[in-house]
Amino acid sequence: MLLRHTTPDVMERQALTINPAKTCQPIGAMYAALGIHGCLPHSHGSQGCCSYHRSTLTRHYKEPVMAATSSFTEGASVFGGQANLVQAINNIFTVYEPDVIAVHSTCLSETIGDDLQQICKKASDDGKIPEGKHVIYAPTPSFVGSHVTGYANMAQAMAEQFAESNGEKLNQINIAAGWMEPSDMREIKRIAKEMGVTIRLFPDTSDVLDAPQTGKHVFYPKGGISVDDLKSTGDSTFTIALGCFSGEPAAIALDKKCKVPFQTEDIPFGLSATDRFLSTLSKAAGVKIPESLADERGRLLDVMTDMEQYFHGRKVALFGDPDHLIPLTEFLVDLNMKPVHIVSGTPGKRFEQRIRAILGDTVPEANVKNGPQADMFLLHQWIKNEPVDLIIGNTYGKYIARDEDIPFVRFGFPILDRIGHSYFPGVGYMGGLRIAEKILGVLMDRQDRDAPEESFELVM
Repeated sequence: MLLRHTTPDVMERQALTINPAKTCQPIGAMYAALGIHGCLPHSHGSQGCCSYHRSTLTRHYKEPVMAATSSFTEGASVFGGQANLVQAINNIFTVYEPDVIAVHSTCLSETIGDDLQQICKKASDDGKIPEGKHVIYAPTPSFVGSHVTGYANMAQAMAEQFAESNGEKLNQINIAAGWMEPSDMREIKRIAKEMGVTIRLFPDTSDVLDAPQTGKHVFYPKGGISVDDLKSTGDSTFTIALGCFSGEPAAIALDKKCKVPFQTEDIPFGLSATDRFLSTLSKAAGVKIPESLADERGRLLDVMTDMEQYFHGRKVALFGDPDHLIPLTEFLVDLNMKPVHIVSGTPGKRFEQRIRAILGDTVPEANVKNGPQADMFLLHQWIKNEPVDLIIGNTYGKYIARDEDIPFVRFGFPILDRIGHSYFPGVGYMGGLRIAEKILGVLMDRQDRDAPEESFELVM
């Protein structure tokens, strides 16, 4: 009901965000940390922050998300949280016995100026970190960036604080994974296995946030990259970073520390991005792309060709994370659709540049914006001024879709009211097939719903 008061008059806003198209850094850091085997994320701040971050991830994945907190009180807020964190590290290793504690900061600890590097060193000097155990840290202030930034910062910390090099190169390729679902990470590993390539994928949340139900609770599921494999990334021959916002910082850190060359590719959503990813992996590993993957590509092309009349010319509004929207926009263009409104709450100059390059002369008039004032309110205003046939984005888009009576495909983070995203991949050719099928499903459902009796066809 509240959205019906959204006006179509777009006004420039400098210091006001309405319904942001993002969430905060620590959520991303917590998610990335869960991609290390035996890791317990730790939120250096108040209990309320940690509860919010855990609950958001739990609602998205429908899995219990474990994390610890420094539990700031008024005293820690005034005098600093060093004592809290040192004590927490000691308690966590004593009670919960993780292999790794991954500490991330919050608004409060960043505002008062806590130095995570210094505090973690003190914990080590004081003997609070048992032999063979590890504590890593990443600054993730919520008042800048987004959950994508937090994920990138924690992935970068993994590279900086774990990677080692003994000068002897290993026959393996690093994949610095951008923000993807566990199902996507599993699919990346399947594709690499199909090609006969040994990879070190990090972070890796498969078998962590999509772990099978066995009837027994396992505090640290079997998934996640091991510490030994993380250390070995420094001796890999090459790194492929997936996503210039969420994957590239880790690859840059590896290059600086261990001289591992890298190339950044888009997360392989859709046809063209998957083509580029497979080509880069093939060249880096010196192997050929197998016929089995070529067959998968052919199946996706078959659907795109057979169903072209349903995709052609349909206008789309989409919102979400930059590393998702860039390849998704390209895929929509490949489907002959028209992305006309594109919004991301994550700041960064490269986003609009990439989107404009993809749209080119196909949709030169498209509305594109990212950063603090690129919010759901603005997206709704654009839609009111130029209606669309489809909205793609996370669960928060359902309100606009309902208010404007527009078909809606859920994609991205968070998805709170549906399941499947953590079990069925969106990457690769098979993932592209699923995205295309979901788009077709809602468009054809709408055609059935609105068809007059004489045009209500059995075969479409």
